[in-house]
Amino acid sequence: MRVLHVGKFYPPHHGGMERVLETLCRVSRGLVESRVLVANASRETVEEEVAGVHVTRIGTAGAVGSVHVAPGFVAALRRADADLMILHEPNPWALLSYSLARPRVPLAIWYHADVVRPALQYALFYAPIARAAYTRARRFVVSSPALAANATALTRYQDRVCVIPFGIDPAPWRGGTPDEREPFVFFAGRHVPYKGIDVLLRALAGTTIRAVLAGDGPRRAAWEQLSRDLGLSGQVTFTGDVPDVELRRLMRTCSVFVLPSVTRAEAFGYVQLEAMAASTPVVSTDVPSGVSWVNENGRTGIVVRAGDPGALREVLLRLMSDAGLRARLGAAGRARVETEFTFERLRERLRAFYEEMAVVPSFPSAC
Repeated sequence: MRVLHVGKFYPPHHGGMERVLETLCRVSRGLVESRVLVANASRETVEEEVAGVHVTRIGTAGAVGSVHVAPGFVAALRRADADLMILHEPNPWALLSYSLARPRVPLAIWYHADVVRPALQYALFYAPIARAAYTRARRFVVSSPALAANATALTRYQDRVCVIPFGIDPAPWRGGTPDEREPFVFFAGRHVPYKGIDVLLRALAGTTIRAVLAGDGPRRAAWEQLSRDLGLSGQVTFTGDVPDVELRRLMRTCSVFVLPSVTRAEAFGYVQLEAMAASTPVVSTDVPSGVSWVNENGRTGIVVRAGDPGALREVLLRLMSDAGLRARLGAAGRARVETEFTFERLRERLRAFYEEMAVVPSFPSAC
């Protein structure tokens, strides 16, 4: 089976959707022939092989807000030669291009996260361009039962929803014995509003807890200033983007990993899997998505109310003072990853998905 993934960008471009797309192509090797159609960060259209995957990067003419305009997308979709097209959402330019191209290729939509916009703006602008693809999609793939239940855009398509959780290779993250742990909390991710780093900084104010914040993004400068304003310069370190080897070291040596997200734009929290694989307890928030399905409250970590610095501060103080609790939560997190979120489990689920899409011409029952 030839599968064409239609995304926004592809590595080495950074981003959660990009990382998932790369993982799906990697894990699907030997099951299907994966190809990728995405935008390029420049005006040039490039076709290349990336780790055995054929990637077409369509040149962009600029951006409108966060949407990169790639005029060649429509023509590329019209001439798509595949047995299955998987369109990765949210992806407004790809949806618009699909509605214009109407390619005669069976379609599935991998629904990564809700589009967090004012209701009127969504209804007037996003929903109309999504309709052409949504009505033709044979399947909507989500990463958790919680996302399936909470995604309002999928309400009328529940009979076509399939749950395929993400997976990782836990081996590189293994480590983090009690002797290696250091007394700091750790965050890794893009510095964008929904990540809630401002909430974490306010939670740290008035404590002696140290924090290391890895990653970069448009809010970094503002959050560095907030850290100084709160008198946290001696406690909080902003590292910027770090190499993978350093990311793994930090994840294995920190005491607690914190994901203080404030909206459902955080749909899964892939980085939680990396923390759990490192036997690191996770503190996450109760945003209405799959985040607290991944991190089971009281078992693999602790879930706190989103946007509440006081609640987050209380939990961090408790965990930093209780090594036994941290060890118990960390061990349970490692076990959960090895049971539910490995590449092997992901490959099994993808195999079943591809086999079903290959043989069923219309709308099959949910897998």
